[in-house]
Amino acid sequence: MLKLDNIHCGYGGTEILRGVSFEVNAGEVVTIVGANGAGKTTTLRSLCGIVTPSRGTIEFEGQRIDGNRPDQIVDAGLTLIPEGRQLFPFISVRDNLLMGAYKRGARAGYKKRLDDVLDLFPRVRERLDQNAGTLSGGEQQMVAIARGLMADPKLLMFDEPSLGLSPLLVSQVFEIINKILELGTTVLIVEQNIVHTLRIANRGYVLENGEVVLSGTGQELLDNPHVKRAYLGL
Repeated sequence: MLKLDNIHCGYGGTEILRGVSFEVNAGEVVTIVGANGAGKTTTLRSLCGIVTPSRGTIEFEGQRIDGNRPDQIVDAGLTLIPEGRQLFPFISVRDNLLMGAYKRGARAGYKKRLDDVLDLFPRVRERLDQNAGTLSGGEQQMVAIARGLMADPKLLMFDEPSLGLSPLLVSQVFEIINKILELGTTVLIVEQNIVHTLRIANRGYVLENGEVVLSGTGQELLDNPHVKRAYLGL
């Protein structure tokens, strides 16, 4: 479904990604884990068209998308739940969700999709008329995920979905990701919370200093001595 091959990119002449390659197959949950500064967010930005690779190729459903504009990539079926939620704080939750259905392919059926999304997020339904900025951090994360689903994505990407949340809310977020998988949406997660993420992942990649240094199933990476030593403190 998604294939990155030898991606190099960065900012202002500074190379962040150095030959990153990985694949995501339809129906999978794949995770990219690593420390701060490893290049995880830059990887997602390259997928979204925010930064353009200097070398390498990105293919989605057999079509090259490296060099495409962000709106073209959203129209192709890739949607990002950004780090820090990035909601519009001074408009209602309802309007934030409708903004998610802005892409051409999502507009026609937005009413039914809104009902389906709100069935997944009962708390969001209760907050539809509140300004998004008045919600708690956990509620805002639910709205951000719901807004992403409103775009009717084929591949939903998460950038640090557990950031700033309590352990209880982190568990709830990962329960919701499992529900999204049951609906048939493919998921790519970039996350520092390695244990939670690898437990639900079909496969994972460890990114260090802009390079993929390890890959395997979620359980294989949890059992890997380097992962245990470097990320789990064992």
